[in-house]
Amino acid sequence: MQRLLALFLFIGFGANAQIDVQHYRFELELSDRSDAITGKATITIAFTADASRIALDLTSTDNDKGMQAFSVKQDGQDRHWTHQADRLLIDLARPAKKGETHTFEIEYMGTPKDGLIIAKNKYGDRTFFADNWPNRAHNWIPCNDRPDDKASFEFIVTAPDHYRIISNGLKTAEQSLDGHRRRTSWNETTALPTKVMVIGAANFAVREFGDSPAGLPVSAWVYPQDSTKGFYDYALAPSILKFFTSYIAPFPYRKLANVQSKTIFGGMENAGAIFYAEESVTGDRKWEEVLAHEIAHQWFGDMASEKSFAHLWLSEGFATYLTDMYIGGKYGRDSALARLRKERSDVIAFTHSNDHAVVDSTADLMSLLNANSYQKGGWVLRMLHQRAGDSLFRTIIQSYYAAFRGGNADTRDFERIAERVLHTDLHVFFDQWLYRPGIPQLEVRSRVVKGGMEIRIKQLQKDLYVLPVELRIAEGSPVKEIILNDRETVITLPVAGKVVLDPDVKLLFEEK
Repeated sequence: MQRLLALFLFIGFGANAQIDVQHYRFELELSDRSDAITGKATITIAFTADASRIALDLTSTDNDKGMQAFSVKQDGQDRHWTHQADRLLIDLARPAKKGETHTFEIEYMGTPKDGLIIAKNKYGDRTFFADNWPNRAHNWIPCNDRPDDKASFEFIVTAPDHYRIISNGLKTAEQSLDGHRRRTSWNETTALPTKVMVIGAANFAVREFGDSPAGLPVSAWVYPQDSTKGFYDYALAPSILKFFTSYIAPFPYRKLANVQSKTIFGGMENAGAIFYAEESVTGDRKWEEVLAHEIAHQWFGDMASEKSFAHLWLSEGFATYLTDMYIGGKYGRDSALARLRKERSDVIAFTHSNDHAVVDSTADLMSLLNANSYQKGGWVLRMLHQRAGDSLFRTIIQSYYAAFRGGNADTRDFERIAERVLHTDLHVFFDQWLYRPGIPQLEVRSRVVKGGMEIRIKQLQKDLYVLPVELRIAEGSPVKEIILNDRETVITLPVAGKVVLDPDVKLLFEEK
């Protein structure tokens, strides 16, 4: 996901660990008469513990906005339920045992407070766009709104027939109805978290790209007024997808739609149906890096997801560094290094005003969209890449994806994969970069002495790091690597000249 474009209040979400949703079926009706929607959710739930009641996340009504349930059934039978504090509490017909599966039907209606953005686009045309990250889905659909409960799902959307409907998965049916309405069905068989389950309804111009991989349609869905520019800009998607497919693994979904939308983010990585901000269509492909970032998320963030948002870097840091690799592969090493220098500068600036570690359990989820999750997370991978080398780093990435494809991981899970591949203990590396705030601050002093140059490198920050630091004394001279693990390290080299620290942009640090 690219950075937040608008801010809003954090909405809490439930920790309903006793249920595991297997499948959602959402039947929705959209209207031009008002922003109210009506819906029926059929939810198949497996119980992971004994329970006599379940709780689903669904925003309550407040000031004429929110959802109101009016019928709740379990396995076809009416049930007693209450809806308060954004939780739909359902009493079971009898206590459920661990391992049982039951189906619940919830009929509801209301005007979304958030999550489903109903607004006019930049051309004044009415549109509907889901925008669920991080836990905003429950503003318009009843669900278990957390990243570690993945489920397959389908959307059956009835809307005025001047709208075209896009969603995850494949379109399975489309039917004209009376009253100039149309019902469109989309089905996603891959289990996904609610943060990337979406629908979009707008007057779209659509093009499928001729260079799409065999059997995998890649398309652009843009406003008709932007069709020429949008089809040109989004035509980068097939080649980006092929790059990541060759490096990581086959693309995990059955199609990739690239959608101009009203998302509040620069881009939102909805699985198989990426939503980009309206201004992403420029006609000059200036948003290529955003396309690469969101497409990288299809593997990391969507298929291999974080267990909790505290480990968001496993999504955003991965997408950031994989974009660096894509840019380097297409435009050359210097282009990648320029991005890395800029990302390092962003981290330095962030650490001057923030004392949080990358792995951060804050309840303010929107605050996690910061340089820790993105640029510092990407830089952790950059440094791991330098330590492992190209071949083994690729093995780490592929092994991690294979182990957690369709599941959820945390930072220690990734650490164990890397240790297994490299046959070495990486606990110090992961602790100092991901569980500790800040970055190393290095002071370098040098003076000419008999026989060469004395170089003193001092760590100024409070806690010491173990760092492999490269330096070059003169242009064209060999690079010297030293390991810093003390407050001050002194070396003497048999050459004299200007000391250049980290000439090949391999280390995250601030030089003082």
